[in-house]
Amino acid sequence: MPTVKRDYYEVLGVERGAGEAEIKKAFRRLARELHPDVNRHDPEAEEKFKEAAEAYEVLSDPERRRTYDTFGHEGLRSGGWAPRADAFGSFEDVLSAFFGRGDPLFNDLFGFTRSGPTGGGDVAAQVEVTLEEVLSGTTRDVTFEGASACERCDGSGAELGTEIRTCETCGGVGEVREVSRTVFGQLVRSGPCPTCGGRGRVPEKACSECGGEGRVVRERTWQLDVPAGIESGQRIRVTGAGHAGQTGAPAGDLYVEVVVADDDRFERHGQDLVSVVEVSVTRAMLGGTVTVATLDGDRDVEIPAGSQSGERIVLKGVGLPSLRGGRRGDQHILVDAFVPTRLTKEQRELARQLDEALGPEGGRREGRGPFGRRSRRRR
Repeated sequence: MPTVKRDYYEVLGVERGAGEAEIKKAFRRLARELHPDVNRHDPEAEEKFKEAAEAYEVLSDPERRRTYDTFGHEGLRSGGWAPRADAFGSFEDVLSAFFGRGDPLFNDLFGFTRSGPTGGGDVAAQVEVTLEEVLSGTTRDVTFEGASACERCDGSGAELGTEIRTCETCGGVGEVREVSRTVFGQLVRSGPCPTCGGRGRVPEKACSECGGEGRVVRERTWQLDVPAGIESGQRIRVTGAGHAGQTGAPAGDLYVEVVVADDDRFERHGQDLVSVVEVSVTRAMLGGTVTVATLDGDRDVEIPAGSQSGERIVLKGVGLPSLRGGRRGDQHILVDAFVPTRLTKEQRELARQLDEALGPEGGRREGRGPFGRRSRRRR
């Protein structure tokens, strides 16, 4: 049987109203407690840490947290989200992905003093699709400006034929420290080396293409698969398609927000569609066949005699699919019986004769009145 995921707030041990600082503090505490060196006796320590990392990844992101608070785990899966912790093999890799080697928690746990190459940043983009494309799924070319590894130096930052040497400023550590004396004693400040940018190594001669950065900014295009059933506002994540990292550091991710274009024919409610069909008051009285638009093409629909404005006709299985697949939703057709405002003399006379034939009650059927109460005839 599949494992039931625990509530993310329970995993981190925080209340639902916890702030960003409290959530980060709780994850730091768990990371220290679940360190493999401390929990060699617990073979499940790594899985427990990945569970905590997954909870932190969701609750530290305002948009993902709103989705989880509203729809739970199922809502995150429906939006195409997958935990980053699943993409890394070791405890160190997971923690580095969340905090980076320059973060104090990472350094405390693993004893690193150098900040190391900087990972690539994430890229945000947006695409628009139609309801027909939501029905079947589609592909879109997403074009954006992104940092890519320099092809001339293969991302090393060094000119062809030259070497990369240890940084003389930091001695290859990637970090410099400044010690100053205060009335309270010595104050030590540390930060990335300004010469090598935290890499610990510098090119003997900078690449003429990228100036020693190892990266260049250029226009990039990514072919994105948009799944059937996606809803407006949901994001698709493409791992590693963001900005390239420095000298081999991991690239960031590409996050693409999907916008479903408005369609004058339909209003969307999840998997269901709502449309309106206008009929004359005489057609509503007598009934008949009308043509309505669906995502599968026009379809003839029978309007029952005596239909009232607002009455609903349901076409089963012609709505939209779910991201998880399965049966399509329905299309709800609302009848809008309109009364003509301009009548010829002959039409007005016919309408008068019909009114006289129907009598004082106007042919009204028994039912509920406009305020929800059952209408009763006066005696």
